[in-house]
Amino acid sequence: MTYDPFLPGPFRVSQHLLHARDAARNRVFPVDLWHPPDAEPPLPLIVFSHAAAQGRRSATYLCTHLASHGYAVAAMDHSEIVAPELGRPTDESGEERSRRWDAVIASRVPDVRFLLDHLLGGAASVALDESRIGLAGHSFGGWTVLAAPGADPRIRAVVAMAPGGASRPRPGILPATLTFDWGRDVPTLFLAAENDTSTPLAGIVEIFERTPATKRMVILRRADHLHFLDDVEGWHERFRTMPAPPELAAIQKEMRPIGELHTGDQAHSFARGLALAHFDATLKAGEDARRFLDGDLEARLSAAGVEASVHGL
Repeated sequence: MTYDPFLPGPFRVSQHLLHARDAARNRVFPVDLWHPPDAEPPLPLIVFSHAAAQGRRSATYLCTHLASHGYAVAAMDHSEIVAPELGRPTDESGEERSRRWDAVIASRVPDVRFLLDHLLGGAASVALDESRIGLAGHSFGGWTVLAAPGADPRIRAVVAMAPGGASRPRPGILPATLTFDWGRDVPTLFLAAENDTSTPLAGIVEIFERTPATKRMVILRRADHLHFLDDVEGWHERFRTMPAPPELAAIQKEMRPIGELHTGDQAHSFARGLALAHFDATLKAGEDARRFLDGDLEARLSAAGVEASVHGL
């Protein structure tokens, strides 16, 4: 098999910063767009959705990899970053926090729909194929990309990395729920971490089993929730050791030191290769990608220096 989604793609990548104004909500969203200027348009479009307390550049390792293989990839700062009324005040009661969380959750899918409208309306500076649109997201962004297909029929494929949305989230984790009112098959790839202390594996399995679509889940061994960010080692250790309220301190106590887990490079190979193969198989109808995913994934990942397991095998 010559298809190798772990390798960089053949295209150079350009990055542009856009400012997308949503007049209806009076919000201006910074948006990064990565695309291969030498690829023949129209290009398939991937929108990346970031985790809570992160931002649009939290997974550039993935966005640039997809762009090097012929995709336009867009990532925005979500509403909780750009809208002052959704920011966390210094003194907030439990009731105020609950109302703010509800507003933050309610903003996420409209953010994605607005961005799609904005880019497909001509703001992208590159021709996009509106029949080939995928979403990728991490954590709260993973919840976002699982919630969005029920509201937007343009979405054709999803990659959810350590997604929220389990029926019993841990204290301190946004209580976002999923109804899966998709009404069609949206092929979905779940990428999970074996030692995830924020969105535990059991909850992700629950979400996976409720997903009404063609689906696959691959679990990165010796990995935690932050293994899907750019700076894995830095973020993991900062979160594990920072002063935190009691609900997050409980999560911290369960986290293993980064030296006992997969490296950031190994985690990036895992997410890059599998996400690309999923989008190649679904949005580009690539037979080589489909055969790769249907083959011995554990062996292919092991050959790339990554320990992982396919859920259900």
